[in-house]
Amino acid sequence: MTRNIHAGWHAFAAATLVLSSSLACAAHHEGPPVFDRMDVFDLEYAADPQVSPFGDKVIYVRRANDVMRDRTVGSLWVIDVESGAHRPLITDEGSVASPRWSPDGERLAYLAGSDAGPVIRVRWLDSGETANVATLKRGPQGLTWSPDGRHLAFAMDVDASTKPLAAPPPAPKGAEWAPAAKYIDHTYYRADGAGMLQPSFTHVFVVPADGGTPHQLTDGDFNHGAPVFTPDGSAVLFSADRSADWEQDPQESEIWRLSLKGGALTQLTSDRDGPDTSPRPSPDGRQIAYLGFDDKRLSSQQTRLYLMNADGSDPRPLTDDFDRSVGNIQWGDDGNLWFQFDDHGRTHVAAIRPDGKDRRVVAEDLGGTTLGRPYTSGGFSVAGGTIAYTSGSGALRPADIYVRRGEREQRMTMLNEDLLGHRALGRVERLTWKSSADELEIEGWLVYPPHYEKGKTYPLILEIHGGPHSAYGPVFSAEVQLYAAAGHFVLYTNPRGSTSYGQAFAQEIHHAYPGEDYDDLMSGVDAVVARGMIDEDQLYVTGGSGGGVLTAWIVGKTDRFRAAVVAKPVINWLSFSLTADGYPYFTRYWFASMPWEDPDSYWVRSPLSLVGNVKTPTMLLTGEQDYRTPISESEQYYQALKLRGVDTAMVRIPGASHGIARRPSQLIAKVDNILAWFERHAPSSEAAR
Repeated sequence: MTRNIHAGWHAFAAATLVLSSSLACAAHHEGPPVFDRMDVFDLEYAADPQVSPFGDKVIYVRRANDVMRDRTVGSLWVIDVESGAHRPLITDEGSVASPRWSPDGERLAYLAGSDAGPVIRVRWLDSGETANVATLKRGPQGLTWSPDGRHLAFAMDVDASTKPLAAPPPAPKGAEWAPAAKYIDHTYYRADGAGMLQPSFTHVFVVPADGGTPHQLTDGDFNHGAPVFTPDGSAVLFSADRSADWEQDPQESEIWRLSLKGGALTQLTSDRDGPDTSPRPSPDGRQIAYLGFDDKRLSSQQTRLYLMNADGSDPRPLTDDFDRSVGNIQWGDDGNLWFQFDDHGRTHVAAIRPDGKDRRVVAEDLGGTTLGRPYTSGGFSVAGGTIAYTSGSGALRPADIYVRRGEREQRMTMLNEDLLGHRALGRVERLTWKSSADELEIEGWLVYPPHYEKGKTYPLILEIHGGPHSAYGPVFSAEVQLYAAAGHFVLYTNPRGSTSYGQAFAQEIHHAYPGEDYDDLMSGVDAVVARGMIDEDQLYVTGGSGGGVLTAWIVGKTDRFRAAVVAKPVINWLSFSLTADGYPYFTRYWFASMPWEDPDSYWVRSPLSLVGNVKTPTMLLTGEQDYRTPISESEQYYQALKLRGVDTAMVRIPGASHGIARRPSQLIAKVDNILAWFERHAPSSEAAR
């Protein structure tokens, strides 16, 4: 047995050498070298832009990968809008985040780390002096200033008081007993990215902006959302579900008003079935904008923009006629409401009047703040007649800062030209096709090998997004560019169920996923192959999370792919639904019945039900600390494939959660192992063996 294990690793190492050789050959083409895996550590991107109250400056978080700590760290930089001057503001305090201007524009609150815990700091911009406002036990959420600049408010987890069910007897002095038993009775007891949870509840706090002790404003065994002050400073607004069964209803919440004098708590929204979140009071304090929807127990539901009077009366939707979800709402100085939305894989900013009329797009193609896969992303802020937002240059750069004043748009940063300006990247081409299932139009993007030569044929990787209710778009992706640099075409798509195409498109997979996504994806592969650029004997497929589900589903239905990598998948919906961290949500919205009530409806949609058909060499790749799609899902599939004699392997990423490529070295490890598996099963490699 030991000899067989060693032999397997020797074969895998040989495949890695083949991969290294192919990359080296690609680099010897004339022109600039291709994007390399170590280039990942040199990537930077802009995030969280914040426009000053007068619109003359923008502070943003500059995110960079630290090769020595294998972490993404943030520093703060400031841009003068008129001159374009761009300079560092805070770069010597470790990783910092969440910059927020004071109302007078003279100070900046932000978050920093310390050995003692997260720290709220305030910096005076004229002198550069910095004060520690508060050192906290947990990370604060939604840091915000009071209108008079005297206080800061935020939300933070507070440990719940717990007692063991059975108290252990005292151990004798010097004895080394086993750790005490852990008693769990909360619905949510572990979370992806956090692990096992200490029972806690999220509460709202306020602290003097010049330093002091944070004062907890809310109470009870409930979670409260990020607060925002009313314009007169007399109260804070936030969302919460304070009903008795809140743990079993993961979508529900209401908007609340908490008076800072006396602590009176008032529910502003009605008890409709559905979330009401993200309250934003108008500058004059007379109205409150917020987000929500009527919960119809659908797996994907469009978030709407609403407006109500400050006392909660006359709630009315502003975007009922807009077939897209909206988010990140802000009031502009022009009296309009601004928000962002995704459309056909692209992220835009729009403005709308408070009467719901004159909706118009004011900024396009946000994105570039996810370095791994090409998901839609980005953010913006607006103040003083200026909008600042994050956007890449097409699909070939991570996010930079762009600014628009009136009709004038400027790109204010070029964070990656020193690196990517000297690399040959794979060009990205949009294409559409009709699904063989029902002629539904599907959109995707084809990435070319950087040194593509017309007339030659190349391998193709089909890369599938997760969610499944999410979207890819024409934005930079380090993973996709590394696949292309290794000499592959890469096809990534938005099959039915993806967001940004409207409610009906997203609901095509409601209570049916994987549904007809297989047909959408195979039709896309057919459309690309028909162009004559693809070696049909070298088709490969991979995807993560929902993309892992579909990859496993695909190899259970066809053997046209030479090899597959199933990343962090759901293999068995029955086991997943009762082991995932979000089990109250998944069982309530993704299925019509509980698993014990209708197990067949879970099983018939499980890739494990098709494992008897699999012939494709299939590797599993999952983080060992994944609590969203637990690694037990991958283990089931690996062992089933072993029992069937299918060529398989399992790659486990130590310390990784569902965001398997969150650390730079983990992103590299993910891509390296996927490419090595494909190279191992390439025709040339098989002939050599």
